[in-house]
Amino acid sequence: MKLEDFSYFLPDDLIAQHPRPQRDASRMMLLDRRESTIEDLQFSSLPDFLQKGDVLVINDSRVIPARIYGKKTTGSIIEILLITCKEKKDGAEWWEVMARPGKRINENDLIDLGHSCEARVVARMSDKKWLMAFNAEDGFENYLKCFGRAPLPPYIKRRKNTAPEQSNDRERYQTIYAKTAGSIAAPTAGLHFSPQVLETLKSRGVGIAAITLHVGIGTFWPIETDIVENHVMQTEYFEITPDTADTINNARRVIAAGTTTTRTLESVADNNGHIMPQSGETSLFIYPGYTFKRVNGLLTNFHLPRSSLFLLVCAFAGTDFVKKAYARAVKNRYLFYSYGDCMLIL
Repeated sequence: MKLEDFSYFLPDDLIAQHPRPQRDASRMMLLDRRESTIEDLQFSSLPDFLQKGDVLVINDSRVIPARIYGKKTTGSIIEILLITCKEKKDGAEWWEVMARPGKRINENDLIDLGHSCEARVVARMSDKKWLMAFNAEDGFENYLKCFGRAPLPPYIKRRKNTAPEQSNDRERYQTIYAKTAGSIAAPTAGLHFSPQVLETLKSRGVGIAAITLHVGIGTFWPIETDIVENHVMQTEYFEITPDTADTINNARRVIAAGTTTTRTLESVADNNGHIMPQSGETSLFIYPGYTFKRVNGLLTNFHLPRSSLFLLVCAFAGTDFVKKAYARAVKNRYLFYSYGDCMLIL
């Protein structure tokens, strides 16, 4: 398959720059795969389309404040995105990071992060990734809690000199059920849930089960091959508890909140759709032609063209149907991407 076949037109003004004032006030497009119909609704109506015995599976990973800014001795400003903590030694935390502008970074450079925190460039790991050692007077974890920023994607514009406490991104770029820290991007389908919507679902007999997948660069890494099948996903860590596995295995239907949840469930399901409790890493790449083993319904945001996320949605609902829905979303001025609106595919 050619990657160019998974493009679509999107005006820049439909890329959401801020979350809606109320989480569950997002718009929701309903796609019925069996009837090939599309409806325009509000997210708050989600409980009307799930039934007793259904199980909604959510990703409870918590986003860490993974974006920080520093200054080299030359005065150059460096933007750092933390990816994975590799080890802790000699009072420092060694992280795999992405940094820009990369052409200004060399091994052994020192980067002043302010507030008695410093980074040393240990090694270049690839064209886009570096290994850096971070030292902070009060500990690097405490530094991030105070001064780290929400790792918003680049299409959401924020001023670099805006202090973290002056933005609501650290709270809103986080699901209300976020629990286990480890993600460097939000599982965005979950951003729409309010306590009221979750309580309504429970009151109607819909089960809520949580998995954990720490969203890493695998989720948002661009597809750089012209042929879809040649793309290789980066690995991401996941956990499924025994209680969650039991709940899912006894479900009437499984509704996945997000592509990260979908990939996790499909990574561990056997050919009969049975889930075993486990932890590990997944690099599953889902694209059209994939046969889903466990997920019966999908709640998801509107994704970037040519992305692995968009291809997963096309695999689930059919490329032509998804493109039709996206064209309708553009015409009806839905908001797109992380802080945008969503669709429910049944």
